Amino acid sequence: MDNGLVKFLKRIEPSKDKKMLHTLFDGFFTFAFTPNETTKNGVHLRDGMDLKRTMVHVVIALQLCYLFGTYNIGHQHFYALGEFTGLFDGFHLKLTHGLIKMLPIFIVAHVVGLGIEFFYAAKKGHPIEEGYLVTGALIPLIMPPDLPLWILSLSIIFAVVLGKEAFGGTGMNIWNIALLARVFVFFAYPTTISGDDVWISGIAKEGITYSTEYTMVHGWLDNLFSSFGWSVFGEGGVVIDGFSGATPLSLAVSGGWEAVTSQFTVSQMWWGLIPGSIGETCKPFIIFGALFLIITGIASWRVMLSMALGCALTGMLLNGWGATEYMEIPWYYHFYMGSFLFAMAFMATDPVTAASTNTGKWIYGFMAGMVGLIIRVINPAYPEGWMLAILFMNTLAPTIDFYVLDANMKRRARRAQVAA
Repeated sequence: MDNGLVKFLKRIEPSKDKKMLHTLFDGFFTFAFTPNETTKNGVHLRDGMDLKRTMVHVVIALQLCYLFGTYNIGHQHFYALGEFTGLFDGFHLKLTHGLIKMLPIFIVAHVVGLGIEFFYAAKKGHPIEEGYLVTGALIPLIMPPDLPLWILSLSIIFAVVLGKEAFGGTGMNIWNIALLARVFVFFAYPTTISGDDVWISGIAKEGITYSTEYTMVHGWLDNLFSSFGWSVFGEGGVVIDGFSGATPLSLAVSGGWEAVTSQFTVSQMWWGLIPGSIGETCKPFIIFGALFLIITGIASWRVMLSMALGCALTGMLLNGWGATEYMEIPWYYHFYMGSFLFAMAFMATDPVTAASTNTGKWIYGFMAGMVGLIIRVINPAYPEGWMLAILFMNTLAPTIDFYVLDANMKRRARRAQVAA
């Protein structure tokens, strides 16, 4: 049956002269069917794992982050109201509210990004490049749940056009594209991605009634839920007194570990029941995704381990310095707060922008962990440093590899001279 379907699709394959149609057809065909072989030289192993399937493995590793992130959008929304505060209370409302917020971000991220990819592929006359599969999956997870879609679109256009296509396309970019999208939002529209009121969806400032935040979709769902006798969204409510929407990092800047634990338990930070970017809060699911990438050979364990070591050692040094309350936070709790584990697992390990040599990966990862924590702790204006640290190390990665290779060649040359 598969052979018959392949033959049928080959018969209706558009001519290469029709660039737009042929590009679209090729993108669908290569996504749907595995190649017969990807290497023909006898020196290489023959393997059906092409670039698309490599990217799909990363997308699979992100699915638990998507699932929890969608739920947590709704959980934080109702927690701000003092409603359904238990983990499973109002589960259907939390999940559906999260979907209402998540789906537009996910759709826009893919439509805009893949639209640009398709345009450039058609203009250049080559197949659709696969790199955006991962970028499109990462971008929604590193953004706030209420980010305006037009800002999201601008950030993707900036990142894909200037960060990738200007350098030649997939595999030629210097910086991680998803992080470029986030850095664009941070510097161009800082109030939409920083501060305490951007991480909770559907919450009006000043704690005023926010019933207008509910959409017609919420109303339709209320009709459905009421027919089953379930809880409904209703007319909205008022943010409870004392609720700030602050993340653990923003609390740490102002009051150290005591301020953090006054609002969040260690368990909440570990399991991700805290405000933050959509997919970066649940640590067990991130670790599961990281292990999946390591076991399948997609991501480098050297980068992950060295980045953790760099963060830990720097945290110990800052604990010893102890000049501020933030510096005194026990180094191991930096793994609980913010997006370190997500950055380590899915951002720093990007094979295109990270160091390529084994020794270079150790240096690259260690420096990313060290620089990121220094930015997080010492720079009060930006209490999360992994975005800037990884982009900085992306810039240095080719230089690191150059000196590692140069040292290897000189060492081999000396051995050859001694042997002669």
